[in-house]
Amino acid sequence: MDCYTANWNPLGESAFYRKYELYSMDWDLKEELRDYLVAAAPYGGPIALLRNPWQKEKAASIRPVLEIYSASGMPLASLLWKSGPVVSLGWSAEEELLCVQEDGVVLVYGLHGDFRRHFSMGNEVLQNRVLDARIFHTEFGSGVAILTGAHRFTLSANVGDLKLRRMPEVPGLQSAPSCWTILCQDRVAQILLAVGPDLYLLDHAACSAVTPPGLAPGVSSFLQMAVSFTYRHLALFTDTGCIWMGTASLKEKLCEFNCNIRAPPKQMVWCSRPRSKERAVVVAWERRLMVVGDAPESIQFVLDEDSYLVPELDGVRIFSRSTHEFLHEVPVASEEIFKIASMAPGALLLEAQKEYEKESQKADEYLREIQELGQLTQAVQQCIEAAGHEHRPDMQKSLLRAASFGKCFLDRFPPDSFVRMCQDLRVLNAIRDYHIGIPLTYSQYKQLTIQVLLDRLVLRRLYPLAIQICEYLRLPEVQGVSRILAHWACYKVQQKDVSDEDVARAINQKLGDTPGVSYSDIAARAYGCGRTELAIKLLEYEPRSGEQVPLLLKMKRSKLALSKAIESGDTDLVFTVLLHLKNELNRGDFFMTLRNQPMALSLYRQFCKHQELETLKDLYNQDDNHQELGSFHIRASYAEERIEGRVAALQTAADAFYKAKNEFAAKATEDQMRLLRLQRRLEEELGRQFLDLSLHDTVTTLILDGHNKRAEQLARDFRIPDKRLWWLKLTALADLEDWEELEKFSKSKKSPIGYLPFVEICMKQHNKYEAKKYASRVGPEQKVKALLLVGDVAQAADVAIERRNEAELSLVLSHCTGATDGATADKIQRARAQAQKK
Repeated sequence: MDCYTANWNPLGESAFYRKYELYSMDWDLKEELRDYLVAAAPYGGPIALLRNPWQKEKAASIRPVLEIYSASGMPLASLLWKSGPVVSLGWSAEEELLCVQEDGVVLVYGLHGDFRRHFSMGNEVLQNRVLDARIFHTEFGSGVAILTGAHRFTLSANVGDLKLRRMPEVPGLQSAPSCWTILCQDRVAQILLAVGPDLYLLDHAACSAVTPPGLAPGVSSFLQMAVSFTYRHLALFTDTGCIWMGTASLKEKLCEFNCNIRAPPKQMVWCSRPRSKERAVVVAWERRLMVVGDAPESIQFVLDEDSYLVPELDGVRIFSRSTHEFLHEVPVASEEIFKIASMAPGALLLEAQKEYEKESQKADEYLREIQELGQLTQAVQQCIEAAGHEHRPDMQKSLLRAASFGKCFLDRFPPDSFVRMCQDLRVLNAIRDYHIGIPLTYSQYKQLTIQVLLDRLVLRRLYPLAIQICEYLRLPEVQGVSRILAHWACYKVQQKDVSDEDVARAINQKLGDTPGVSYSDIAARAYGCGRTELAIKLLEYEPRSGEQVPLLLKMKRSKLALSKAIESGDTDLVFTVLLHLKNELNRGDFFMTLRNQPMALSLYRQFCKHQELETLKDLYNQDDNHQELGSFHIRASYAEERIEGRVAALQTAADAFYKAKNEFAAKATEDQMRLLRLQRRLEEELGRQFLDLSLHDTVTTLILDGHNKRAEQLARDFRIPDKRLWWLKLTALADLEDWEELEKFSKSKKSPIGYLPFVEICMKQHNKYEAKKYASRVGPEQKVKALLLVGDVAQAADVAIERRNEAELSLVLSHCTGATDGATADKIQRARAQAQKK
């Protein structure tokens, strides 16, 4: 163990820091790092280098090269820079490279050097140029802060949703601040800058002077400042060589350290571990690296070459032309197990397992000691936790073997933590490989989540490894394999050296009917790459018409979209395509397209009936559909207010019906025209509303108004059958309760409808007296029913017995209720008995 802790460096009495090598860089840089603009993404992200020809000693004619590498130095992209001078580089949270130019334009590139987009930081920045810039990360996304030549700051907290904020002016600022940084307090991005001995805090509303509490006297300027990875702590480097550390709110001082070096450092970053009480800052000069904290001593390292610091969640990455290292505080579990003369449960368990492999009895002694203290569960947990923080696979295996050995002597130790740690370490070791180059620590991996890690593997086009991880961790297909295959397919369609047929076939063979994969999304990517035919071929594999049609419309393949919509049977989808076609094609071509699609034509007609009547008429005319055209003019006639317009529309409808050889409809239309003319004449003569009444209602109205002769003449003119006319007159006179006229009418001639309706109408008007008059005139077949309607049950019984009609006898019996009708019921029963004897 003492050899293992050889690279541990104590900082005070309670913390150790260690630095170990991640990779031996093989990127063959031709110049020192100081000659490059450098940007390295956190969470083991890529490194971007841009040779800086805009320095005064460089020739302005030299075009720089933008190079992107993995953390292990493997080249990912290289492109000749053809745009303007670059002031700063930085990576977004989505691993997009932001290049801030001197004119305030920010160019965004992908991990493989593909140009994504650009945006401007505003006209003021363009006019005054950019002096300095910072790319920062908050919970809202990645932001950009600009210092202009007018010594004003402009900030956007999220480049994905660009909203520029011009920060307040700093009073009396005549030159660039000696140092500045971004703070994030209460979900608001702020700028802290130093002007001589003074500090100013800029927010969206005001500029306020701030003073760090407990700062040593004699400070005339601040040379460097650094905010922690979580924006909770702040460090200030003064011209006296003192390093002040406190909270980012500048309300509390943590500690202060005098390094006795007054030269401004190249970089200063925080180095702290989550949930650790220790706070440390790493300061780098040309050939010296110093770790300082709340201790009188510091840790110092010699730098053999130009180095660059990358702050991380739980430490600092340090890379140079030849090596890439990681500096961090030794985790508690590792410290307790590996520190010299440790008697922690995990340390004893590790020794017990080693002695067990040697077949030594000391293994039993160590194990008994742990068990006697009741700390075996704690020992296993310590070994599992320490294994996660180890970078070397051999140490991981040693600690996991010790944990497995200890588990054997526990009855109820849950295996979940052990299994999960084995899975996590296998994933971490796979991505830490030199050819992958993502040196995540266990803490970073847990903070980043497996889904984001998979996204980053997909971004690097490491599809096989991403799929293997999904299958190994047994992730749901929609979250794992399906999503990765969809990304692979979107990348595949960008390979323009392969034919459309081969690409579509390869994608379909690989994806098949994989759940969660949308062929329409892949087709949209193909269309975005200018491969329309490939997009159409891919849409053939899309089972959802609702996803096919919108993209086909976007690709201006409207007729194909119409066919797909009709095949789907979704009328809403068909209407969507029809309206698109109507706006896209001229009227003639649109109608011809509809004629080839009967279902679409039918649906469009339904639409026109409610929305566009003139278009509907044009459709009927083009198709020579005189029957529907006649119906159209019938409906249109009711929209006319003047009688002349209505008659003209009806005449047009009648002509159309004759052309359609529908004589019945034509004659009915002509009758309606005659009725309208007659109604207008009646209105003029009688001064009453007749228009829009039906023929029957017109006759009824005339009868009700006492114009019986006019009603009869109207019936003769329109050949109303006698039965119908009698019904109309009977109903109207009953409504008027003109019983005398009704009686005269009944005696005018023999009723074609019989006299039972007279009885029924009178009873409906609750006039039993009049009803009895007509009951006597009802024929034998309906006599019983008429008598029952007027309540003469006894006489109805006599008629039924006389007619010997069983149905009528049963009907009379059903009306016999109470004692008064008892004799009638007996009479019917006796008549039935006599009929049965005979």
